[in-house]
Amino acid sequence: MNYISFDFETTDTNQSEQLVALLSEQGFEGFEETGNNLKAFIPEESFSETAFNTVNNIFPSLIFAKSIVENINWNQQWEESFEPVVINDFIAIRAGFHLPIPNVQHEIIITPKMSFGTGHHGTTHLMVQQMQNHDFNDKSVLDFGTGTGILAILAEKLGAAKVLAIDNDEWSITNATENILQNSCNKIIIEQHNAIPIVEKYDIILANINLNVITANLLSIASVCKEGGNLLLSGFLKNDEVVMLDSIKKVGFQYIITVQSGEWIAIIAVKL
Repeated sequence: MNYISFDFETTDTNQSEQLVALLSEQGFEGFEETGNNLKAFIPEESFSETAFNTVNNIFPSLIFAKSIVENINWNQQWEESFEPVVINDFIAIRAGFHLPIPNVQHEIIITPKMSFGTGHHGTTHLMVQQMQNHDFNDKSVLDFGTGTGILAILAEKLGAAKVLAIDNDEWSITNATENILQNSCNKIIIEQHNAIPIVEKYDIILANINLNVITANLLSIASVCKEGGNLLLSGFLKNDEVVMLDSIKKVGFQYIITVQSGEWIAIIAVKL
């Protein structure tokens, strides 16, 4: 499977973050940010010129180059550019070809492929930091849109009794399965779904996707969240906060706090 690569010259961090949010909603699966350069990747069959132009029109002076990348070359490029992520003394996220990182409470090893969520992105940082502040001991957890499986893996390391990790993307399921095995996890069930299965309820729900997917699935999220259960959301910008707060209130969640990293935010809520 080939991917289309876009190489953008951005003016600042805010523009990069806005582009990532908008392109994620169109099916772009991988991003690399280096200074004022943003690379974005999408499966060739998922690309829509019309949809892309709606984003391009928002930034009329945006300069970019477009090219086709073979999947195997993309994987090699991703691996070569992947660097370990260390968040305080709480967690280190690295690939198997990196040396172990000392003096952290938890270490996650992932195979850095196309799936969103290597720990580099601001929303993954926000989710990981907020997970540190929650009690996962003996809790049941739903990781909605698991990507690489990082949040599901961390949930188990923090003591979760059971984790259901779901995604609608076959590549993500394959990659997350590899990562779960690589981290010797045995309490994570990973399944491919286009919607949340309404079969049981969870103490904690994690959703790091994007505004449109989360709001479209909030009724299902509310249906599977236990009373008093925690909801951790990210994958959207500060500009989306009002819409998200209004949406979660309508389905029975009480807002707790918003945390921010650059233009990205995470919202914490509890089910009434």
